[in-house]
Amino acid sequence: MNNTNDILTKIVQLTTEIETDYPELYRLLEENPMTLPSEPHPEVDKNELEDYLQSLQQLLGNHLRTHRKVHGIL
Repeated sequence: MNNTNDILTKIVQLTTEIETDYPELYRLLEENPMTLPSEPHPEVDKNELEDYLQSLQQLLGNHLRTHRKVHGIL
């Protein structure tokens, strides 16, 4: 990926899409271990942001595949 700002922008866009289009999934983001720092003031680097973005993409992808299977779309 490009730089930290690009990754953050993609994270914001994806979480906004999830919040708007998949509110049932958005509630799960609060429980995602990636969002719970174990330190009072954690440093977040580019790799961690990329990992978080990838976890969001996987969460949405899995939700869409499961939702389609349940509703017979696949």
